Amino acid sequence: MAELIDGKNVAEDVVRRVKALTAELLGKGALKPGLAVVIVGEDPASQVYVASKSRTAKECGFHSVQHTLPAETSEQELLDIIGELNADPAINGILVQLPLPSHIDAGKIIQTIAPQKDVDGFHFINVGKLGTGELETAFVPCTPAGSMLLIERVRGKDLSGLNAVVVGRSNIVGKPMANLLLAANCTVTIAHSRTKDLAALARTADILVAAVGRPEMVRGDWVKSGATVIDVGINRIAAPEKGEGKTRLVGDVAYAEAATMAGAITPVPGGVGPMTIAMLMANTLASAYLAAGLKRPSF
Repeated sequence: MAELIDGKNVAEDVVRRVKALTAELLGKGALKPGLAVVIVGEDPASQVYVASKSRTAKECGFHSVQHTLPAETSEQELLDIIGELNADPAINGILVQLPLPSHIDAGKIIQTIAPQKDVDGFHFINVGKLGTGELETAFVPCTPAGSMLLIERVRGKDLSGLNAVVVGRSNIVGKPMANLLLAANCTVTIAHSRTKDLAALARTADILVAAVGRPEMVRGDWVKSGATVIDVGINRIAAPEKGEGKTRLVGDVAYAEAATMAGAITPVPGGVGPMTIAMLMANTLASAYLAAGLKRPSF
């Protein structure tokens, strides 16, 4: 059976390091790192995520600010709040929780965030830095950044000679994941719904990253013996065995099947998920270090 990659443990390590480095930063006379989270509307899943982000920020010793806005908030009102946060020296990271109500242009909002405070890593400047290998100053989206840390725990930082297949081409996970793997010297293929014979391609992967949002799409016989499998998917499916109307969480990988082939694999839940918030804290800390004229810490 495959080694289980425990994202919860690794995330706790990251948060511990963030706490220690925050204390070091304050010891140098700098301001404490500041994270502002903005949520528009009352999407229940977003409410849970935002509460967790704010709670972890406080736990890390950050200055934590939350703007909870009604669903009818206008685009201009939201832009005004972002403008104020961009100008506030106490704020190092600005996160606008997605999705936004349909009358607000999410792309426009994201590109208005100052690149040096864009701790989600979605601004075109950060996308460009990652794409050109400028990792020292780029902010990398939190989910691929966390996935990369999990891969490094198994394979080390230099992935020379390894084949990686990323299934999924989103701007949030697939493309940045591919760029991170390239920077670590992998040979990288990005696959997607239009890829011919996806299963055969997946079987060439020493590192297989699934980020498609389709429950258990990646089957056990897609996995090369000994491969490292990173499952980014979080899907809720019916679980009649638990009772009528009950559901359970599964990834994009058929875990029980894949675990018989893989060398190491992330579970769902408890794999990539916890890493996302931990890397948000790491990015906010990095922004605070850069704002203080200090070298950003590595994780």
